[in-house]
Order: sequence, then C-alpha cells, then structure tokens
Amino acid sequence: MIATGVHLLVIDPQRDFCDGPCDGALAVPGADADMRRLAELIRRAGQGIDAIHVTLDSHNLLDIAHPAWWQDAEGQSPAPFTVITAGSVADGLWRAANPAAQHRSEAYLLDLERRGKYALVIWPPHCLIGSPGHAVHPDLLAALMTWQETYQRSVNFVLKGLNPYTEHYSAIAAEVPDSADPATQPNRILLEELKRAGQVLVAGEALSHCVKATVTDIADMVGPESCRRFTLLTDCMSPVPALPGGPDFPQLGRDFLSTMKARGMRLADSAELAF
Repeated sequence: MIATGVHLLVIDPQRDFCDGPCDGALAVPGADADMRRLAELIRRAGQGIDAIHVTLDSHNLLDIAHPAWWQDAEGQSPAPFTVITAGSVADGLWRAANPAAQHRSEAYLLDLERRGKYALVIWPPHCLIGSPGHAVHPDLLAALMTWQETYQRSVNFVLKGLNPYTEHYSAIAAEVPDSADPATQPNRILLEELKRAGQVLVAGEALSHCVKATVTDIADMVGPESCRRFTLLTDCMSPVPALPGGPDFPQLGRDFLSTMKARGMRLADSAELAF
C-alpha cells in the first residue's frame, strides 16, 4: 500500500474544552486560540488537505468520571477534580452511587493501576450528548463546513466515550477496553485510514489527555516507519492545568511531545506549513 495525501486528525475540538467565549464546562486554557489557528489553517490549506477526521468526546451524565457516579459516606458526590483511587474506595471514602455498579467500578480502578494509566479524576460533566458543549468550536466548525461544501469531501466524525464504565481519552481505544463493547476496543477503521495517508497533521484538546492518549496509541500500533509521517501542530493543542496536589499535566504534555519527537514525529506550528 502506497501512502498518499494529507490527512488532518482533530481530537475533541469541542466547546466544553474551550475557554473564551465558549466558556466550556472543562475549559482548557488556550484552547479557544488553538481552534481559531486550526480553523485558519484549514481555510489556508483548502484542497491541500485530502481528508479530515474529527473525534468527539461523547458522554452521558452518568459516567464513571463524573460526580454523579460516586458518593461518600454522607451520600455527597465528589467535587470536580477529585482523584479517586482503588485505595480510597477500599478505605470507604468513596463508593458507587448505584450499588449495582460497585464491583465493576472497583475493578476498573484496579485495572487503571495495573495498566499504568492516569488515576481516575472526577471531571465536571462535559461533552454531554445533545448539549451545546458537545458541539465543535464555532470557528472551526465553520471552516469544516466550508471545506466540505467547497471540495465535496465529508469530514469523518468519530464518537468516543459512550461506555459509562471506562474513560476514553484515546480515540483509538478506551483506558480499559470492555470485551463486550467493540466501541471501546481498538478502532481499526480509523487506524487504517491514517496508515493510508502520506502525511497526518494532528491537533486538538487536550494535549495532556486525549491528544497524548490518541497519538501514543497510534504510535504503538502503526510502527516506527509510519510515525515519521505524523506532524503534531503544537500551537493547536494545550494541556489541562496542573491539579493542586495532583499530576502536573502541562509537564506530562511536554514530556509526551519530546517522546513523540524521539519516535520520529515532527513538531511544528501551523503557520510553518506550506500547501
């Protein structure tokens, strides 16, 4: 198979992740400007981009990473940005609000630890299906609509996050795939699309989470030769801020970029690209 064409992979460019006028439920500082730069790139590149893939974080209110899933001994839900571990559940600090979900929730926390994943962070409810926050950033959406109509090419929208029992940062696979749910298992169709591209440009939110997880999975699955075809648009992605007493997500984002560069991916600003 000969890899040809330029593909753009946009990860979770949704209003709920954007600061500024979008006032997102889980706003990432800098995301609004990121998406505006990305929209300008699409307008400038025009038919120089052969395909666009856009992933959409998609949740229900009852989700293992949302407050309503958990409660303490007094029946109170955790505040956003609380970190819940297998140890804190074993110690009785937290339990599933629905007793029927208790065993599976405990098993999930243990699986996260075994796999070396991020500890479970309780996020503000975000990207709820049907809500305004699930929509694509308005300036980027306008650029996508114009690109589709002008060049008669459809954007490939990819939903992720519908399984409430697992986080789904990566567009390739959930944090803990569910053997009974194919949507949580590796997205071979998207992988094959990207493997057919001569060049893949990557942008989106957040650098420290969904971008990091998606690109790491891709790098692990496509191999070192294919990694050289990927360009990470560093001015079109921003990290979640560091949590007080928790992970330094900006540093983890910087470490990720360094790792991907060492694996053969290019780092570039969107303005550097010529079409």
